[in-house]
Amino acid sequence: MADKIKKGALVSVVREKFENSLEAQASDPRFPPYLFESKGEVLDTEGDYALVKFYVPTPNIWFNIDHLEVAE
Repeated sequence: MADKIKKGALVSVVREKFENSLEAQASDPRFPPYLFESKGEVLDTEGDYALVKFYVPTPNIWFNIDHLEVAE
């Protein structure tokens, strides 16, 4: 999967993988709907993480690549 997620790719967050992750436990548990209902663009990758920009007025977010899937 990580080989498909590259800079410029459109991705979606996989709710089942993200909700119980270490990263989610370290965050506010009230996840905004746009995380799971919209697509984001990968701006950068670093190791196992991808910086994702959603097209809503919020900061960009780093996600573990395992929690993302390439949007269709």
